[in-house]
Amino acid sequence: MARQIQTIARMAATLVTCASFAATGAHAETAPETKAETGAETEAETGAAGQVVAPPVTPAPSTERETLTGDWGGLRSDLKKAGVTFRGDYVSETFSAVDGGQRRGTTYVQQVRLGADFDMERLAGWQGGIVHVTFNDRRGVGLSSDFVGNRLPIQEAAGGYYARLTEASVEQNLMGGRLNLRLGYFAMGNDLGGMAIGCNFVNAAFCAHPLSMSGDSGWYNYPNARWGAAVRYKLRPDLVLRSGVYQVNPRLNDEDNAWDPFAGGTTGVVLPLELEYDPGTRPGSRALPGHYKLGAYYDTSRVDRLGGGGTVKGRYGLYILADQMIVREGSGNRGLSIFGQFTANPQISAQITRWYAGGLVKTGTFKGRDADTIGLGFTHAVVDPRLRRVHVDTAPVPGSYASLPAGETAIELSYGFQANRWLVVRPDVQYIIDPGAFSFRSTPNALALGLQVRMQF
Repeated sequence: MARQIQTIARMAATLVTCASFAATGAHAETAPETKAETGAETEAETGAAGQVVAPPVTPAPSTERETLTGDWGGLRSDLKKAGVTFRGDYVSETFSAVDGGQRRGTTYVQQVRLGADFDMERLAGWQGGIVHVTFNDRRGVGLSSDFVGNRLPIQEAAGGYYARLTEASVEQNLMGGRLNLRLGYFAMGNDLGGMAIGCNFVNAAFCAHPLSMSGDSGWYNYPNARWGAAVRYKLRPDLVLRSGVYQVNPRLNDEDNAWDPFAGGTTGVVLPLELEYDPGTRPGSRALPGHYKLGAYYDTSRVDRLGGGGTVKGRYGLYILADQMIVREGSGNRGLSIFGQFTANPQISAQITRWYAGGLVKTGTFKGRDADTIGLGFTHAVVDPRLRRVHVDTAPVPGSYASLPAGETAIELSYGFQANRWLVVRPDVQYIIDPGAFSFRSTPNALALGLQVRMQF
């Protein structure tokens, strides 16, 4: 299986390289153009397979520039017309642990992403073809890892503090856009299991996937890329089916292999299936907008059996994700939306066996602040009872683990101030209940205060 995956990966890389050369050659003969978006598991981006994985920036007056660097004297627009769209964004998250946790302190993390999309129809006459290339760089120190000691990262951009290649993929649209295929090196979460509404928060538990998915299987989210093939089919305008096959390789995208997409270590593949229903998207529909996702996945890897000896073949999970606008103010985006998440994973192979999350987001807060948001959300992650029993049974002092919590809970209140089209400033408050649950330590509940800044280049 590992040899087959490596062969497929090398074939995909060759395809991406050829397409890139085609883009370069055609560009020399084509009149230029522009524009950029942003993206990541965090920011406003539409995945190559057409799924919005984070909330788009709400349009501002047309006289306002869309990005920090503007149109580069018209060059950016010319490049876009020619088929080359540049993307760039920056996220910083400064947070302080002001009470509880393991100790008090302040940390800063940042993420920079740069990428480009090549419209191969404009560049080389390849109808429906698009090539995507993305790079990511993270720096800083995480508050959760170094001060609070909890499992659900308070800062979404925390972890993996180095530069890496995070996407090199080829996308193909067919049947008038109803069928979308993608092949290459990219994050599985770009296409599956994402909730745009969750990125109105800062904690990684909300933005933009339940952590039980990536924590308990070979599922990988941005910026962690793997070789894979994705398919999306629109059964009708408001009903989408997604699937694919994705490599499982724990060594890829770590610091030693950040620029080596062919590093060895493949253990299997992940096979997902997701059905999404989006009310309010069919022509003439009067329904308020919403998103409902039902999904399942199976990882063929053999892994250690949790809470016991030996190994087990296969890891799997189920998930239900939903968000729905329940009140609309006028004809724009102002209104109130609610959301909920549930995932289930087996005790034999999953550290997080159950995941519950919910909350609400109000878009349009005060007079003249139509693009601002305020959100209140909670997440509860349940520790595998098998792991907890092992710690109870092996405790040096009988009963010393008996009173430990069954899971960790994060509660977050966040306000997103849309300063302009390319800048969002987000003051944020988080309260972590039982932060030591996953380390089997008695740790005081923690209060964290912080600020997220998000810019599009």
